Amino acid sequence: MIKQHKSSINQFVDELQSKGRYTFTRQEITKKLDKSEGALTLALNRLQKTGRIISPKRGFYVIVSLEYKFSEGPPPLWYLQDLSRYLGCSYYLGLLSAAEIYGAAHQSPQELQVVTDVWERPIKLKRSRIKFFHKWNLEETPILEHKVSTGTIRVSTPEATAIDLVRYWKDVGSLNNVATVLLELAPAMHKLRLATAAKKHVELSVTQRLGYLLDLVGQNELSEGLIRLVKERDARLVKLRPDLDAKDAKINSRWSLYINEEVEPDL
Repeated sequence: MIKQHKSSINQFVDELQSKGRYTFTRQEITKKLDKSEGALTLALNRLQKTGRIISPKRGFYVIVSLEYKFSEGPPPLWYLQDLSRYLGCSYYLGLLSAAEIYGAAHQSPQELQVVTDVWERPIKLKRSRIKFFHKWNLEETPILEHKVSTGTIRVSTPEATAIDLVRYWKDVGSLNNVATVLLELAPAMHKLRLATAAKKHVELSVTQRLGYLLDLVGQNELSEGLIRLVKERDARLVKLRPDLDAKDAKINSRWSLYINEEVEPDL
């Protein structure tokens, strides 16, 4: 009897893959096969043990094609769109993961960095990890559609990526890393698009730090639009590195910053 259930589930998985689908939910397979909960759980566990499927989130399953059997499943980019739909959240690929798509691969991330409008815990598998960053005004962020093997995913634009790198600088590693990535990301950015992105619900302190770092790596043209925002809004003095004391720090009058850390990009 168990073999019959297993065969039915195997057939369901094979049919999905033959149609180019690599994900399914527990609810979906329950409706399709009309099996008991116990039999279904047993069969799904067996498929996971054999490496035919993985489950990044409870009730959400990813089909593992033969070429990825020994690497704990396909790249998370393959199922990111379906996962976000299952979680019921808006999202975009951001930070170092987005920067890598635009050619800034010097600081290649060890995890997939995803920005969402809900709080989510990191997803850990043997060889991959997805880390989520909460952003309340996510829909204000400029995004692009990026093609992957299973369809398309949402990715922050180069300009929005640069802003997020400064906002979430601790998660990137350090301001040194941020400056390095900004230099590599610069060819993909445009000063007008950057200024427009900075106007949309971006903290002025983030704009100040971004402008300073762009100047530091020789990208003065990109910072032109940002300096106008800083002057128009009469920016107050803030610390370059917000978690450090500013005692005896030099002041950069152009960006109204206490330079309380010497930033050294890996150029």
